[in-house]
Amino acid sequence: MSKPKILVTSAAGRTSAEAVFQLLKLGFPVRAMVRRLDARSEALQKAGAEIFVGDQLIFRDLQKAMKGVSRAYHCPPFAPNVLENMMLFAIAAEQAKLEVVALMSGWNTIAEHKSIHSRSHWIANHIYRLMPSIDVIHINPGLFAFTYFLGLPAIVNMGMFMAPLGNGYTAPPSNEDIGRVAAYSLADPKEHIGKSYHPTGPKLLNPTDIATIFAKVLGRKVTYKDVPFETFTKAAQALGFSRFDISQVKHFTEELRNGAFAFGEVTSHVELVTGTKPESFEDTARRYFNRPALIDPSLRTGNKLSTIAFIFKMMRTKPFDTEEWEQFRDHPATDKHHLAHEDPEWIRQAKAHNLNLLPMVQK
Repeated sequence: MSKPKILVTSAAGRTSAEAVFQLLKLGFPVRAMVRRLDARSEALQKAGAEIFVGDQLIFRDLQKAMKGVSRAYHCPPFAPNVLENMMLFAIAAEQAKLEVVALMSGWNTIAEHKSIHSRSHWIANHIYRLMPSIDVIHINPGLFAFTYFLGLPAIVNMGMFMAPLGNGYTAPPSNEDIGRVAAYSLADPKEHIGKSYHPTGPKLLNPTDIATIFAKVLGRKVTYKDVPFETFTKAAQALGFSRFDISQVKHFTEELRNGAFAFGEVTSHVELVTGTKPESFEDTARRYFNRPALIDPSLRTGNKLSTIAFIFKMMRTKPFDTEEWEQFRDHPATDKHHLAHEDPEWIRQAKAHNLNLLPMVQK
């Protein structure tokens, strides 16, 4: 009996690319939806995936992408219109009569979150649970491991790991482990339908622990420095990140500093779904340092001179007020909006999630 074809969206992205490769290894035909043809889509095609070039915000593209497909891993973009994207995908999936969708979401979603991105995911998660004919598997990682590597040039060339993370603990999962959870849950979905998985790494780490691992892998001293978010704003803009990205990250870093990503601690979900333990942060670091494109396609290690040049560029970059920008963009947070670690019901569910696989839903 032939295996059903599976659609993977954002297929050239961090977790989706790994999901494609894993599904192909498991013998499933895969349609990989990408925005453009490039080296990443070529690698997917060489591995055996069918490439579909389309826009996830164009409903007809989604309809075409789902023809002949039975299951899907949907990884929405990190973008202001993420709710529109997720709703269009849901409508197209119902029309195509898909059996099951594995949906990438977030660990820190609540109805009154200060982040419009998290609020959008909360809305979408609830609507997907109400879909009349499609089963859903929720994949809700916390802070991805790759985010610790975005300052790669300074880490490698200067031994400086600078980030506004305080002493916040988390167990960051690799892109690859998250992609494997998506792939294996879709390969045999019966036991996973309706569940919410929170893949983590094997150990809670704070930024000083991360710096120690960087030093071990690189064979040089690496020092963590907690910096004001304004400094991060300047660096992120110099790296090319959008103001939307930066404004949302501010909320998430505040949650990290206050322990939100440590609630629930380390989960067994990677091993539970895939049969293999999650890889250590050290193993992730060795791979990402060797292949910076796994962190971001445009990221380069450079050398000490280029790193110093970037630091000067960062110093000349003007910071911006994220709250003012969010209000201007009509993403207002009222006095009643708050963060995940300030929500008692979210905390209760987060603490129970590892043992009971509770859906992370605010009642």
